[in-house]
Amino acid sequence: MDAFSDLIRGVRAHGSLFGCTALSAPWSLRFVDSAPLTLCTLLSGEGWIVPEDHPPELLRARETILVRGPFSFVDSLDTPAVPVECGEFCATPDQGGTQHHLGWNDPFHGETNLIVGAYPVRSRGRMSALLDALPVVVRPPSSTEEDPVLHHLAAELAVDAPGQQIVLDRLLDWMLVCILRDWFDRPGGSPPRWWAAQRDPVVGACLRLLHADPAAPWTVVTLAARTGVSRSTLAKRFADLVGEPPMTYLTRWRMTLAADLLTEQPSMPIADVARVVGYSDAFGFSSAFKRVRGVNPTEHRRAFLAEEGVLAPSRV
Repeated sequence: MDAFSDLIRGVRAHGSLFGCTALSAPWSLRFVDSAPLTLCTLLSGEGWIVPEDHPPELLRARETILVRGPFSFVDSLDTPAVPVECGEFCATPDQGGTQHHLGWNDPFHGETNLIVGAYPVRSRGRMSALLDALPVVVRPPSSTEEDPVLHHLAAELAVDAPGQQIVLDRLLDWMLVCILRDWFDRPGGSPPRWWAAQRDPVVGACLRLLHADPAAPWTVVTLAARTGVSRSTLAKRFADLVGEPPMTYLTRWRMTLAADLLTEQPSMPIADVARVVGYSDAFGFSSAFKRVRGVNPTEHRRAFLAEEGVLAPSRV
């Protein structure tokens, strides 16, 4: 298990895709309480993505970007646009959402068609870790090649078949992975340090061990033995490439996994969560969790349950 795969598998689209069709200027779509990460693909036409606290980004046909937090989609920056009803109701059949695709017969031609894949806060651990590694807008390097996934997406939108929502969600996930890989690998980029460290023969092997079995009783000695170097060599090389010692990295990743377990399985006892991530007692686990994440496990779970439903897209 490589670090990127382990991180991204906790971030998945889940029934939150919707399409906005037949947009004619002037228009303004505002996603006020949007998900923390949204994938925006323009199948035809062009328009402006306007995030909060970030310069506007012109989006042209067949382009895709990722946006962190709330944003707007407008036809022109200097046009007094009339707000179009959008938000949670865009996904319902009577509003022409993804459960009902009349009007999508040829989405590559004609009107402006924006596809939005919102990633909700289902993963408080992995999602937070991914967001920490991303700017407000992720725009992959431009390419002159046709994107077969985008064609699959357009074709799927033109039909109404059983399992369609699942197909659309997985296509979005596929696009997310490809965009992130291209963006992390772009020339002159600044990806998270663990991204480049994965390619190192020693540190990469160590990262794969930690992610394959994070609950194992790892020490620097056992990790060094498994990677075929001395303890001091591993410790220095890991810290130089990743930016922190192996055990600090492991503790932080364990708390990331624990944060997800606490919210995804709210009935799981804290002691059981502790054991799953490698702690023999709940007290030691709670202390580590608070040290890394600033709150104890119970407070983390309570805050998530109190916020459920608050971050759904709303209408302006």
